[in-house]
Amino acid sequence: MTTATQQDPMALKLQTSPPKKLFLSYLFPSLFGMLLMASNILVDGIFVSHGVGEQALAGVNIATPIFSILLAVSLWIGMGGATLFSIALGENKFQKAHAIFTRSIILTLVIVGILIVIGLWKLKAVAYLFGASEVTYPYVRDYLWVILIFGFVFVLENILSIFIRNDGNPKLAMTGLGVTAVLNVVLNYFFIFIWQWGVSGAAYATGIATLIGLCILLLHFRTPANHLHFVKPTRSLRGMLDILKIGLPSYVVEMSFAVIVVMYNLTFLHYTGEVGVTAFAIINYLHAVFLMIFIAVGASIQPLVSYHYGARLYDRLKSFLLLGILTATIIGVLLLIIGIFGKSLLIKLFGVDDPTVVVFTEKGILLYFTGYIFLGFNLVIAEYFQAIKRIRLSVLIVLSRSILLFMPLLILLPMALPSITIWLAFPIAEGLTCIMLLICMKWVPKANPIPK
Repeated sequence: MTTATQQDPMALKLQTSPPKKLFLSYLFPSLFGMLLMASNILVDGIFVSHGVGEQALAGVNIATPIFSILLAVSLWIGMGGATLFSIALGENKFQKAHAIFTRSIILTLVIVGILIVIGLWKLKAVAYLFGASEVTYPYVRDYLWVILIFGFVFVLENILSIFIRNDGNPKLAMTGLGVTAVLNVVLNYFFIFIWQWGVSGAAYATGIATLIGLCILLLHFRTPANHLHFVKPTRSLRGMLDILKIGLPSYVVEMSFAVIVVMYNLTFLHYTGEVGVTAFAIINYLHAVFLMIFIAVGASIQPLVSYHYGARLYDRLKSFLLLGILTATIIGVLLLIIGIFGKSLLIKLFGVDDPTVVVFTEKGILLYFTGYIFLGFNLVIAEYFQAIKRIRLSVLIVLSRSILLFMPLLILLPMALPSITIWLAFPIAEGLTCIMLLICMKWVPKANPIPK
């Protein structure tokens, strides 16, 4: 037991609370918060589909990789910085923790600023890179422009929510994201149905709601137990590179999602036309929400794993890993069951009534959702390795499931088999990654997740 246990209430809670109770206290706010954040994208899709039309829905879906890119940056810096922040707290190095937080915010402003300038400068090129056509480009353009304008707001809200969760206040992190989600629904209704702003209205609703949610998160800086302090920045290139190195797996997870969306759009456009693109838009909106659920499970164990790794409490570390795997696996099975029995209801959420699109989407749900059985296990293990600074293993897991296995499958399946098999690229890649992980964890000593 460290000296900090007697001095710091957060250290006392982390080192003495029963693992299951502690895990649940982080899981539910993290899960609820991530669901609320993902709902912003889903709500945009539902309102646009009902208020503007199916082509607008396809256009907004084509633009959604910009969310993935911005979220990828926020996870890259947020998870990298927060992991080092929690480890420093576990080691009782509070000044080091303050410096890490300061560097993370500076990195955010620089990287996101560059992305926004490039995106606005080359807006049309970016839209067509994402899979826009002459039909969908006007919708992609109107949505993309507004999202880029609010780029700093989206990233800062997510980064602050991650750090606040790591600073022992997961409920406030959840509250900020909750306010954003509720306001997004209200503003979407007014901007699209009352004021007829079209897809721009959906983007403005999300941006304004996120800005207000960010203001809620800033209340954390007024709490007495706050460890998030800005200090005078030092010229520590190594410190910034450490943040980017540790956060790399989270960045790859979200960036690969953007790549997968673009590749799926292009593949469906080539083999099935607008029917496939619209069907994928529906499933992708659902997948964006479900992916955030699995990320939430990993995010809930990250502060606990990083802190206990820094404090060298390895027995408790193992408990959190097992709890995370069990939770993610149960969620994966439940999502598959929902897909099997509720596919028609899920499609009706988007107001799509074209029989060809509905049939193709229903078949897609049955095939695509089988990947959730394996996705949770893969992401939790990757998140765990990231949290204990075993970055190469974490990155290898993420790349295997999203690029190394997925891309060849997406190219080869429709070439050799009917176009409906395009949906199988995701579940087969996840399943193969899971099998390889289990084999490595059993037979390869370096892949053993528990430190000696």
